[in-house]
Amino acid sequence: MSEKTMITKNLNVTCIGAGVIGSGWAARLLVNGINVTVFDEQPESYHRTNSSVKRAKKYLSQLTKAPLRTIGNLTFAKSLEDALKIPNYIIESLPENLQLKQHLYKEIEDISIDTIILSSTSGFKPTNLQKHMKNPTNLIVTHPFNPVYLMPLVEVVPGQARDQNIIDDVQHLLEYIGMVPIIIKKEIDAFVADRMLEAMWREALWLIKDDICTTKELDDIITSSFGIRFAQMGMFESYRIAGGDKGMRHFLDQFGPALKWPWSRLTDVPEFNSELIEKICSQSDEQSDMHSISELEDIRDKNLVELQKALRNNRWGSGRTLASYEKDLFDEQSKQAEKASAQITSDLLITYTKTIPPEWADYNGHMTEYRYLNCFGDASDAVMLHIGCDKAYIEAGNSYFTVETNIKHLNELKVGQEVYIETKVIKGTEKKLHVFHMLKNKEGALFATGEHLLLHVSLKTRKTCPASKALTNRMAELYKQHKKIRLPSEPKIIV
Repeated sequence: MSEKTMITKNLNVTCIGAGVIGSGWAARLLVNGINVTVFDEQPESYHRTNSSVKRAKKYLSQLTKAPLRTIGNLTFAKSLEDALKIPNYIIESLPENLQLKQHLYKEIEDISIDTIILSSTSGFKPTNLQKHMKNPTNLIVTHPFNPVYLMPLVEVVPGQARDQNIIDDVQHLLEYIGMVPIIIKKEIDAFVADRMLEAMWREALWLIKDDICTTKELDDIITSSFGIRFAQMGMFESYRIAGGDKGMRHFLDQFGPALKWPWSRLTDVPEFNSELIEKICSQSDEQSDMHSISELEDIRDKNLVELQKALRNNRWGSGRTLASYEKDLFDEQSKQAEKASAQITSDLLITYTKTIPPEWADYNGHMTEYRYLNCFGDASDAVMLHIGCDKAYIEAGNSYFTVETNIKHLNELKVGQEVYIETKVIKGTEKKLHVFHMLKNKEGALFATGEHLLLHVSLKTRKTCPASKALTNRMAELYKQHKKIRLPSEPKIIV
């Protein structure tokens, strides 16, 4: 078991404040198998948290081919005392009011002096938050980004009073749930990301006020230019490329002098009078009026999923984190399968999870036939990853090619249904991998089977060749584990 897994075993986290950020934290933790208690006196907190959990399950299952962890237990506390009975961590996501936060920390310490507090503040220095605490080392800023269940970055900001062991444990926790913890070396108001955003926001307000462009035009400029570049490479690596063969030095020589020109108004901000507010709001309404906030959230989340999947395939930017998180999920599933009892479902590999999206429906109102191959193909890829045929193995010159497929449709799958795939290795040799997939709904009902024969090939010769000893041994283990299990209608492929 990895260090990350060890520290999260039987973990309980209390989320105080269930707004957009607090409910996002709760969702991310729950989907990663961590028990969460939510405390928020606002009546809408129950609905908001459950809605975020639903979104997290839907979009994280689309983000990774790996099966998600068993969801943690969610409870709602009626009082602060109830919320603080068993937590290992407290995540505070109250409004940005320093006195309000400090008062909460005092109340927490009066009940539980040793519990670690993680503040979601987007601007306050941790030292200021710690000011009146009895045990200030127990508070660290962990500043996430919306939506927390999909955005990987967390700015981790310790205060002047700090405990390195606590910092390390928090870092491991965040990595375990698939996030990118960046430890900010020196505390500073608004940290790093929000200071960058603030600079852009100031300039954007002037451009709108001075009628240079509309809110839509400005958003189009961002999303159609540097926004795409920055999503994968950030600012400095993008500018390094802009310097041509001579790199960053040439870029600085060429564009550095321009920084002295009066192009921007970064140190000034327009007055937020009624005229400016009305201009921004009316343009924003016109820009997005055809979509509700919920629809916009769906559009945003779908795009975030696809962008991160593309980056994962290239092991670049946030895709590196996703690839590492996905490997952890597969490794955990493998360990669980190895320890399983002789029950049918516990001995098989869970190779795929998905909520059927609307775009997968055909003219008959159920999942179109080629999407079954889509699901089974991803499940076969998961088996390959499970036995060690990963990106590094493929880059070394070997892989698997599918040479025969047999799919049997047993029942209708409709939009919104949650499904998973159980996989049996029918045979695994040096050159052959024969798998049988079962597509089921969350109640365990069987909807389709997919049987696939894959051959191990050299990518140089494009001909069959023996797999590595490690892969062959892993296939042998799975075959031994699975051979006693009798499944419906297999095999159809004769090998």
